[in-house]
Amino acid sequence: MKTFLVTGGAGFIGSAVVRELIKNTDFTVVNVDKLTYAGNLESLTEVSDNERYTFIHSDIVDAATMAEVFRTYQPDIVMHLAAESHVDRSIDGPAVFIQTNIVGTYTLLESARAYWMDLKCSHPEKAEAFRFHHISTDEVFGDLHGTDDLFVESTPYAPSSPYSASKASSDHLVRAWQRTFGLPTVVTNCSNNYGPYHFPEKLIPLMILNALAGKPLPVYGDGKQIRDWLYVEDHARALIRVALAGDIGETYNIGGHNEKQNIQVVTLLCELLDEMCPKSEPYAKQITFVQDRPGHDVRYAIDASKIARELGWTPQETFETGLRKTVEWYLNNTEWWQRVLDGRYQGERLGISGH
Repeated sequence: MKTFLVTGGAGFIGSAVVRELIKNTDFTVVNVDKLTYAGNLESLTEVSDNERYTFIHSDIVDAATMAEVFRTYQPDIVMHLAAESHVDRSIDGPAVFIQTNIVGTYTLLESARAYWMDLKCSHPEKAEAFRFHHISTDEVFGDLHGTDDLFVESTPYAPSSPYSASKASSDHLVRAWQRTFGLPTVVTNCSNNYGPYHFPEKLIPLMILNALAGKPLPVYGDGKQIRDWLYVEDHARALIRVALAGDIGETYNIGGHNEKQNIQVVTLLCELLDEMCPKSEPYAKQITFVQDRPGHDVRYAIDASKIARELGWTPQETFETGLRKTVEWYLNNTEWWQRVLDGRYQGERLGISGH
């Protein structure tokens, strides 16, 4: 029976990982989350009462608390997802990205290393099986200007935003701790995620909710920026596969094999809403082109052949099936996103305690 320590487990991807672990495995999960604006315990309602789940309200920058978490819960696998992740916010205020993504990762690595070193003396078999899985993004690679190139695991880093630069820094720290100290680490870089429980500032949920509210659908520039879209539950399954079977020191790219221009995504969303929640005029009439953001990368595309070849993972959802599921979820879960939009979800944090 393994124990997973998941950082950022109340966030979008983290909560999908926690739900997958509790619902479809026998593993124990300890979720550490600071509960910033993007952390939402209501995304974990269906698993929060499970006896195999524990929540700890803490910041990964807090070294004393992190050390205590390792001592108390004795994790077998760390899945490090805690991060500031919104590019626009990183442009407006980079400092918190440096603190959480770089200093926080350093703090967690040091806590993990101290715990692992103790294990090597007290429980060598447990130390041998220990893994630190760092979850990163394809944005660390910069962008692709051609139509055929793909990001591979050896693509040089060329981050464009404060967010991607902070994630690139954290990736380098993880690899350095493996190379210098021998800490058993593995790194994954994923493409753009989408799906249920996505915070409404990101492209797909923002467009769905603006459309339903009759607001403009703001598209940066000409909307021809290309992203590779990955359904979040597919990503969660991939992350768990890597955590359990990935080779120490290796990197695995995780992509959805779904390259789409931003304008194509928004148009398809409008068509789905026309079908599933029709109104008098097509939703596409709400599309509005706005000034492009600084340093906007042109194209991301992941070569995910390594994880398919070595670990047997491929996505279950196409973009069309995943997007339909996403729209259905937002139409059927108005209470969740209304509580996010009006801030009520944050009020539930008072008096939080572990399971």
